[in-house]
Amino acid sequence: MNILIVEDEDLAIDKLKATVMEVEEKAIIVGITHSIQSTVRWLEANPQPDIVLMDIELTDGLSFEIFNRTEVKCPVIFTTSYDAYAIRAFKVNSIDYLLKPVEKEDLKLALEKFHKYADRNPNIVLPALDMKSLVNDLKEQLKHNAYRDRFLVKQGQRLISLEINQLAYMVAEGRVSYIITWDKHKYIVDYTLEELETQLDPRLFFRANRSSIIHVKSIDEIHAYFNGKLKLQIHPQTQYSDIIVSRERAASFKEWVGK
Repeated sequence: MNILIVEDEDLAIDKLKATVMEVEEKAIIVGITHSIQSTVRWLEANPQPDIVLMDIELTDGLSFEIFNRTEVKCPVIFTTSYDAYAIRAFKVNSIDYLLKPVEKEDLKLALEKFHKYADRNPNIVLPALDMKSLVNDLKEQLKHNAYRDRFLVKQGQRLISLEINQLAYMVAEGRVSYIITWDKHKYIVDYTLEELETQLDPRLFFRANRSSIIHVKSIDEIHAYFNGKLKLQIHPQTQYSDIIVSRERAASFKEWVGK
């Protein structure tokens, strides 16, 4: 079995090669490409492999673009960090998808599926991929999964699940981070503000300074402050509800509020 690997991370390539050789003794890695451009060149310059193991996100874009630029006649196993929700549109056009990091048993099952498919269809020609559906589904997946829907927080010895729409703002005191809800409850959360910032939708939440993240709807008043800073009155009112936006963040804050 001749296999082309399309992957831009060296560690992932090494692991995938080792896993392939473990589960498919007769496999030959006939090529390794790292980008859309290099994959198109390889496919146009070489005989089609029996199968392609293809990552979705490459250095120069989404690998779906490969199918727009050249003909891919062999089956494809997509390797991806996205879950099944995003992949459903092209399941019919590929042999399988594998979540990264690719595990031995998953790859073994996917290759077995290929063998069964090839035995029934010796002259395999893939149908054209519906590129618009692929990209739209991937964007939908990113929109739904990029940010958290809820957080598990502590109240004494209890753990409570808070929905994202309950969060008014977050503050840090020393090494402890707190979530303040609209009904003025205060909960410990096991994340730093830096970690919280990456998990919250930036359309709704803003990092005002080193010790606070605020929801756009929590803002009551905005005042000019000295040295280019801004002073905010936010709700619900607590000991934390006077917020100073640092001078470095003032311009981006104004742009965020105006969106």
